[in-house]
Amino acid sequence: MEPLLQIFILIPVLAFLVSLCLNRKNEKLISGMVITANVIQLAAIVLFIANWFFQGAPTLNSKHVTLFVTGDIEIFIDFFFDKVTMVFALTGSLLALIVSVFSRFYLHREPGFKRYFCTILLFLTGYNLVVFSGNFETLFIGWEIVGICSFLLIAFYRDRYLPVKNSMKVISLYRLGDICFILAMWMSHHLWHENITFLQLQDSSLVKAHLEEHNWYGFFIAAMITVAAIIKSAQFPFSSWLPRAMEGPTTSSAIFYGSLSVHLGAFLLLRTFPYWESIISIKVLIITIGAVTALVATGIAKVQSSVKTQIAYSSIAQIGLIFIEIALGLHVLALIHFAGNAFLRTYQLLVSPSVLGYLVHNQFFNFMPRLTGNRNTLSHKFKNTIYMLGIKEWNMDRLISRVFWSPFKWIGNKMSFLSSKMSVFLLFSMYLLGFLAEWFHDRVPGTYFDLLPFVFSFIGLLLILSAFAERGHAIKAWFQVVGGQLYIALSIVMLNENFGHNHMLLYLSGSVLSAFVGWICLKKIEAIDQDITLNRFHGYVYEQSNIGLIFLIACLGMIGLPFTPTFIGIDILFSHIHKHEEILIVFTSLSFVFIELAVLRIYARIFLGQHKKMHHPIAYRSS
Repeated sequence: MEPLLQIFILIPVLAFLVSLCLNRKNEKLISGMVITANVIQLAAIVLFIANWFFQGAPTLNSKHVTLFVTGDIEIFIDFFFDKVTMVFALTGSLLALIVSVFSRFYLHREPGFKRYFCTILLFLTGYNLVVFSGNFETLFIGWEIVGICSFLLIAFYRDRYLPVKNSMKVISLYRLGDICFILAMWMSHHLWHENITFLQLQDSSLVKAHLEEHNWYGFFIAAMITVAAIIKSAQFPFSSWLPRAMEGPTTSSAIFYGSLSVHLGAFLLLRTFPYWESIISIKVLIITIGAVTALVATGIAKVQSSVKTQIAYSSIAQIGLIFIEIALGLHVLALIHFAGNAFLRTYQLLVSPSVLGYLVHNQFFNFMPRLTGNRNTLSHKFKNTIYMLGIKEWNMDRLISRVFWSPFKWIGNKMSFLSSKMSVFLLFSMYLLGFLAEWFHDRVPGTYFDLLPFVFSFIGLLLILSAFAERGHAIKAWFQVVGGQLYIALSIVMLNENFGHNHMLLYLSGSVLSAFVGWICLKKIEAIDQDITLNRFHGYVYEQSNIGLIFLIACLGMIGLPFTPTFIGIDILFSHIHKHEEILIVFTSLSFVFIELAVLRIYARIFLGQHKKMHHPIAYRSS
C-alpha cells in the first residue's frame, strides 16, 4: 500500500497544472474540473482507508525520492500514514469538496475566479504534503506552500488596501513560525546525525536514549516546534492574525482559517509528540498556552461586532482546548475535536452572510437593553475591564508590532547609507576580499579568518533589514536582498569546511536566477512612468498582470520555495552550521525571516493595492 500514498499528492498537483491551461472566462469548466478532482481525491482516500482497515490498520512509511545526498546529509521525500493522517486527510478532502461546490456559485463572475481555484488546488497540494509527510523535510515543503497560498488568498481582493496589508501581517508571523521550524530541523540533524523519519520517532526507546544523552537538544527542538505550532494555530499571544486573515473571500476563510490550515499547528504537535512527551516543561507550556488562549479568545469573541471575527476567535478557543488534549495524551479525543471544530467553523463561515442578516433583523424588532444595577462594584469594574480588553483584542497586534517588527524596522532605517555608491563599492570590495580569503585561507591568520564569517553574516543581515525598511527605489531594495544572501552564503562557507563551493552554488543558483528575472520585471515596470518607489501601493497588476505573475514567481524563487535548487541549498546551509555557532545561527535565522518579508513587500507595494491612476475604480478599504 505504501506506493499508493503518492497518489494523494499527485491528484491536486495534476489538477493544478491542468487548471493553469484553462480559459479564465470558462467558469463552468474550471469549477467542474476542480470539483471532479476533489471527488476523485475523496473517493481514493475512502477506498484507501477501507483497504487499510481491512489489512489491520498498519503504520505505513514510504521513502519516495532522494533529492540530495552528501556526507551524513540525505534530503528525501518520505510519506507516512497512520490514524492521525487518516483523520486529517479525510476531513480535508471532504471539506475541500464542500467548499469547492459552494465557491462555484459564490464567486460567479468574480474577476479572480480562475486565480481562486488555482490557489485552492495549490493549497490542497501543500496540505496533503503536510498530513502525509514522513519526515521534517516533506512536512516543511507543504508547510511553505500553505503559507504562500494564505498570503495569496488573503490578498485575493488585491485592489483593496486592507486585504493587501493584512496579507503581509499574516505572512510575517507565518515566516516567524517557519524559521522556528527550520531551527528545529537544524538541531534535529545535530541530535540524530541524519534526517529522522516519523516512523523512527515512534521507537520510544530510541528517542529516550538520544534525549537522555542530549537533554538540551531535545528541549530546544521541542521549544521550536511548540512556537511554530502556536503561531500556525494562532494561539496567544499570536491570535490577532486570524481575524485579519478573514479579509479574503468567505469560502477561502472557511477552508483555511476555519477548518484546515489553522489546525496544522495541532497536527505538528501530534506528529512530533514522541519528541516532547517526556519533557514536562514543554507539556506545561502547551497546556498553559492552550488554557490562556481558550479563556482570552472566548472573551474576545463575545464582544466583537464582526461575525467573521467572532467565528475566528471561537475557533482559536477550541484549538486551545485541542492543544491541552494533545499535551495530556488524549489524542483520539483531540482528533475527534479537530474534525468537529473544522466542520462547524466551515458551516458557520459559509452561512455567515445569511445569519448576519437574520441577526440584524432580530435586533431591530426584538432588542431589549439589559437592566443595570450599581456600576461601582468590584465585579462590575472587572467585567468592564475584560470587556474593554476584549474589544481591543488584548492589544496583541500592537504588542507583536512593537516587540518583533519595530526594532528591526528602526535598525533597517538606520542602515539606509548602505545604498550609497561609496557603500556599495566598499561592500563589493569586502566581498571579493572575503572570497579570496576563503580561497587562500591557509595564508590568512587564524584569528582574523575565524572572525570574518561573523562579520559577513552580520553585514548580510543589515543589508536585508535595510531592504525590509526601504521606502525608496524598489530595485535598490531588491539588490540589497541579493547582496545579503551572497554575504550569508560566504560566511557559512568560510566557517564550515563541509559547506563547499558546490553547496554555495546550489544555494545561490535558484536565487540568483530569480533575482535576474525579478530585476527585468522591475525594469519593465519602471519604464512605464519612472516610478517604482516603495512609499505607496502602485497596483500595476491591473495593467501588467503577466509581469506581476512572473515577478511573484521570481520572489518565491528568491525565498527558496521547492521549485528551485535554493530550497535544497537552504536545508544544506543550515545543516552545516555547527551547534556551538550560536551567533551565526542567530544572524542567519533573522536574515531568512526578513528575506521573505522584504521581497513579498516589494511585490505587494509595486503590483497590489489601489492603482495610482485615477481612471481605475477605487475600492473600499476592507472587504
